[in-house]
Amino acid sequence: MQSIIGKRFLQFIFLFTFTFSFAQEKELDKAAKKFESYAFIDAQKIYLRLAGEGYESAELFKKLGDSYYFNGLYEDSAKWYQKLFDKYAETLTPEDLFRYAQSLKGIQKYSESDRIMERFRQLKGGDSRAELFEEKPDYLEEISYSESEYEVENLRRTNSRLSDFGPMFYENKLIFSSARDTGSTSKYIHKWNNEPFLDFYAAPIDAETGELGVVEKFGGDAINTRYHESSPTFTSDGNTMYFTRNNFSNGVKRTDKNGTVRLKIFKSVKKGGSWGAPVELPFNDNSYSVSHPALSPDNKQLYFASDMPGTVGFSDIWVVDIIGDNEYSEPKNLGPIINTEGRENFPFISKKGNLYFSSDGRPGLGGLDIYVVATKKNGDVAYVINLGEPVNSPQDDFAFIVDDYLNIGYFSTNRYFGMGSDDIFRFSRKPVVIPVCTSLVTGTIRDKETNLPIPTATVSVIDLEGNVLETTQVNENGEYSLRPICGQEILIRADEPEYYSSESLITTPKGGGDQVVDLYLEPRITKINEGDDLADLLKLKPIYFDFDRFNIRPDAAEELTKVLAVMESNPSLVVEIRSHTDSRGNDAYNLSLSDKRAKSTADWIVNRGIEPSRISGEGFGETQLINDCGNGADCTEEQHQLNRRSEFIVISF
Repeated sequence: MQSIIGKRFLQFIFLFTFTFSFAQEKELDKAAKKFESYAFIDAQKIYLRLAGEGYESAELFKKLGDSYYFNGLYEDSAKWYQKLFDKYAETLTPEDLFRYAQSLKGIQKYSESDRIMERFRQLKGGDSRAELFEEKPDYLEEISYSESEYEVENLRRTNSRLSDFGPMFYENKLIFSSARDTGSTSKYIHKWNNEPFLDFYAAPIDAETGELGVVEKFGGDAINTRYHESSPTFTSDGNTMYFTRNNFSNGVKRTDKNGTVRLKIFKSVKKGGSWGAPVELPFNDNSYSVSHPALSPDNKQLYFASDMPGTVGFSDIWVVDIIGDNEYSEPKNLGPIINTEGRENFPFISKKGNLYFSSDGRPGLGGLDIYVVATKKNGDVAYVINLGEPVNSPQDDFAFIVDDYLNIGYFSTNRYFGMGSDDIFRFSRKPVVIPVCTSLVTGTIRDKETNLPIPTATVSVIDLEGNVLETTQVNENGEYSLRPICGQEILIRADEPEYYSSESLITTPKGGGDQVVDLYLEPRITKINEGDDLADLLKLKPIYFDFDRFNIRPDAAEELTKVLAVMESNPSLVVEIRSHTDSRGNDAYNLSLSDKRAKSTADWIVNRGIEPSRISGEGFGETQLINDCGNGADCTEEQHQLNRRSEFIVISF
């Protein structure tokens, strides 16, 4: 009897376990489908219920972590990623490690985050996020240095208990997106975050205090739909608006091949005080998202975020030229100085032309941080700067706008202790110069013949376009110090009226650092006579050419610079360049080659400002050998080299 009972009990346990496992599998399949359709909250509920019943798997921990991560809830995502890391480390992908590291930053566990990022770097060293992490081991100290005189304030009277973000200036108002329920129409719920879809709202800005007034709906029925509208930007005349909307047209939502509703940029023109029917931009596509438009101050360019083909990461910053009415150039990716394998989005161009954007691909405080681009004098990107606290936080900070002239602005954040999931903050700042990373370059300027310091020299930093960026006077010991920008290829040049200039090409360290560059100046020639060879007077090194070529090599250019300096300081000086070869090779060919080399040398000097009437070139081939190494002679390479020479003969002075 006991045996029968025991068998039945085992059968019951087996059946119960099988039924329970089968039910779990069904629930996991259901949750996976919810997750893949971006219904993260619905998927999250199922996964949490299964976890509460004691079920564990790598998939469950990963997707729970992801469901919180994609909603910016880093404390919860860190909890589940840690379980994944502790129990299923062998299943972790590099992207899992990156998200875990970001989540740890979100709860200010920076040391732990850095350890995880180091593992990410080891697995994915070619990723720009890994490279930036390796380049900036002291990124927190650097960000602290970047902090400006910002004062930030949560607009509690304006924000709701739901999402409020994406502010933009418009006619003394602040236009933004909100999931708030005004009660006028039924609200559809977005299953990504379990909040209503977004519409546009407006609040007047008090010109004196910057306070916002009563919030009202903005845009009318032509603009606001039952799906998302966000991130508006306006032309200077206020009559054209670009904005982001779900792929929704004529009352129908459209999806990609996986059933995902993508984002698109639309354009609306105001006529008679009302916004017209939006028209989607021609570079939108059902297979990728295009979002977060931002106009340049002259309204000639439109910046935006997208994951279109050619994107480096999850989303990049792109730009198009506005050619005409709904006519645009081909989208151009802003490149690796701006974009990473992470998320870059929410671009904004200030009135002064500064580009701000958000990114989670750079070493930062956590989540999305706000950055500004520092540019060179010619407009090229120099490097990217984290705005630091209090604008940035361990959570997501994004959608930054600023009035450069009033020094006030707004941004969005989901930092703790806010009103809702995303809040709009106002900030004010004192006028500040964007902090610049500099390197220290020091050295001593000496006389090349006596090795004594030259206390009257000046030293300059020159970029590769020839622009003088900084100049300083040496002290009584011939010593100088300069602070050029980090990570730049530059010339350090020393000048003194009684000497020929000398320069050195260097590359400053990316993260700052010290370099020593000593320069030695040759005394200028005090007496020049007709028939003199400047090569002897200036003690020029041989002017070498590549085999069978006549182009000027960099080492030759360094010597020719000395000839150029003499001719610049002696405007009556006329010089003939005489080029010679050795005896090897055909006589006629040697004559032709030497003539080309002489004329190429003369052209190099003319192209740098010397009148053609003052410089000429002639080739003599092997007709004026200075030793007995003629045709057929048994000579060493060194003996032949003596015949391969250039002379700079003074014709008149």
